[in-house]
Amino acid sequence: MRVFKFGGASVKDADSVKNVVRIIRKHHGNTPLVLVISAMGKTTNALEQLCSLFMEGKREEMLQIFEQIKVMHLLIADGLFEKKSDPVFNILEQSFYQLYYYISEAPGKNYNYEYDRIVSTGEIVSTQIVSAYLRKSGLSNRLFPAQKLIITDAHFRDAQVDWIVSSRAIQEQLIPFLKQKHDPERPPLVVTQGFLGGTPQGFTTTLGREGSDYTAAIIAYALQAKEVVIWKDVPGLLNADPKFFDNTLLLNNISYQEAIELAYYGATVIHPKTLKPLLSKNIPLKVKSFYKPELPGSLINENVDIDKLTPSYIFKFKQVLASIFPKDFSFIAEQNLARIFADFAKHNVKINLMQSSALSFSVCFDMDRIKTPALLRDLQKNFNVKHNTDMELITVRHYEKAGIENLLKGREVLLEQKSRTTLQMVVKSA
Repeated sequence: MRVFKFGGASVKDADSVKNVVRIIRKHHGNTPLVLVISAMGKTTNALEQLCSLFMEGKREEMLQIFEQIKVMHLLIADGLFEKKSDPVFNILEQSFYQLYYYISEAPGKNYNYEYDRIVSTGEIVSTQIVSAYLRKSGLSNRLFPAQKLIITDAHFRDAQVDWIVSSRAIQEQLIPFLKQKHDPERPPLVVTQGFLGGTPQGFTTTLGREGSDYTAAIIAYALQAKEVVIWKDVPGLLNADPKFFDNTLLLNNISYQEAIELAYYGATVIHPKTLKPLLSKNIPLKVKSFYKPELPGSLINENVDIDKLTPSYIFKFKQVLASIFPKDFSFIAEQNLARIFADFAKHNVKINLMQSSALSFSVCFDMDRIKTPALLRDLQKNFNVKHNTDMELITVRHYEKAGIENLLKGREVLLEQKSRTTLQMVVKSA
């Protein structure tokens, strides 16, 4: 059994969905396959905007975004299904009506709860379209709601997985279907949503942005899959984002540990939580191009032999650099750090870099329109805080083989930190 994950770019329009079907036909093989599907294109961004307008009570603007999202999905369906009588159109209408009914009510005070209720629509309608088109193309499949497979706590927007309950739910629901008698030339196909989970009480949760990779790893772990393949718009794992870096190199094979480091520091190809469950079961992860599926792509496994041969460059934008000082000018001691970390944990803000001196503690973290102001207010109750926004965080793995000078042209370094293998710099444009 294998798990394929297709991201938003791979299902962004009708032609892309047709390409997904071609990939499945060619690479399905003779083993069962679980497909984890993301929201289409930039749908998640649009639904986040809709959610913000909903919370702000801007109904007219919100409904405009809603209509744009609905029309986009119906146009994709039009490009895949010749007849308006196809059941998928009625299914989509029901899903969008549920969203419309929900946003017609007054918003609650818990933004994260409302976020998960609204943004989850993207994956729901995406899988409805993909599952229906697979069936139309002669590929029998069953759509399983991820909310009943991935069981989480009620930490909305960044839910924590209950591994024991989730593994049991996945096994009890998927294994009987996968073991049913099927056409030997067309092994069974499961379709489910990435990014989504559900509480035992039935509330929809999400696993954090780009969490579809994590979903694939959770399912692979529970089913002890042969491998996981993540299909991307790049030829594999690159040593830098080609949007910001010329002359990128393909990382043909790296270890789980190196991939975890890259993901932790912000490499966007793989979700940071994806690797641990695969490592624990020694399940290989491949990253392949959906544009050129015949290429080998990149392999992540236990091989550590070539990890240090190629430097990797990671850029994180929209960063906050905060320097925190005790109000009484005392030293930064364990009690101060405990209080600072408690505030970060309270607001669920991940620190991307930290550095301590005698009188201050500096941290770099992602800007978030909801979390950042609340965190800064809490920190200012006990400390003096200075902060800069719109910073960039540059991370270089295996920097001894890297050229650093070109990275810093037109940038001012505000904070720098080195370890044996990793260089990090917080910079701003000059």
